[in-house]
Parts: sequence; C-alpha cells; structure tokens
Amino acid sequence: MTGQETVPLTPELMLRAYRAGLFPMAPDARSDELEWFFPQMRGILPLEGFHVPRRLMRTVLSDRFAVMTDQDFAGVMDGCAAPMPGREDTWINPRIRTLFCQLHAMGHAHSIETYHEGRLVGGLYGVAIGQAFFGESMFSRM
Repeated sequence: MTGQETVPLTPELMLRAYRAGLFPMAPDARSDELEWFFPQMRGILPLEGFHVPRRLMRTVLSDRFAVMTDQDFAGVMDGCAAPMPGREDTWINPRIRTLFCQLHAMGHAHSIETYHEGRLVGGLYGVAIGQAFFGESMFSRM
C-alpha cells in the first residue's frame, strides 16, 4: 500500500471531534489542507451571573441595530472569511465553509447577525453541542 490513508472529513466526524475537544482550521484561505487543534486551555464564559454592561445593553436595545440568529449563516461565514485591515488572511477556506454550512443545515451550527439599516455589519458563528456553544469566528464592519 502506498500513500497516506485519510478519513473523509464529514460533518458527523467534526461533531465527534468537537466532543473530544478537537477542532479543524486551515493554514490559510487558499489552502486545501485542514489541521486539527487540541488546545490545553479553553476560554469559558459562564452564563450564570453573566453581566451585560449598561452601555452595551443600551446599544442592543436601541433601534440602531437589529440582532438576529440563523438568518444569514453563509453571509456570516463570508464576513468572517473576508480580509480586514490588520488581518489580510484567514483560516476559513472553502472546505471549512462547506463543512460548517452542512453543520448549519443539520441544526448544529448557528450564527448571530447584526444588521444596520438592513445591511449585515457583524456576526459570529459556531457549533452547538448539548449545552455548549463553541464560537469559531466573528467579524465587524463598523
């Protein structure tokens, strides 16, 4: 046998990997490769007793922005993958985008979108497993 055997990366395999603490990233947006990461430390936001600063709450409750969920998952992925000042490259390649869109269609990936005057100006996407949400990437155009 020659060559390297690989297991096809499917949405189901990604969910199993997330449950084990692993997640995939591409070296850059042009790469066809994916690398697996298993960080020793993770950031956790406990929601019990979570405090939203008053100024942020005023902004969210104002009519200036509309905040929605799962209305434009692909648009949020595109916003996260787009070059920004100070970040000309990204880890979101076409394979990552396709896999997360498949997870979204299956009900496992979600997006939070922020609109200003009807235009998508910010968002976050990630994977939900049980009571955990793994935020993967976010962007802001304002």
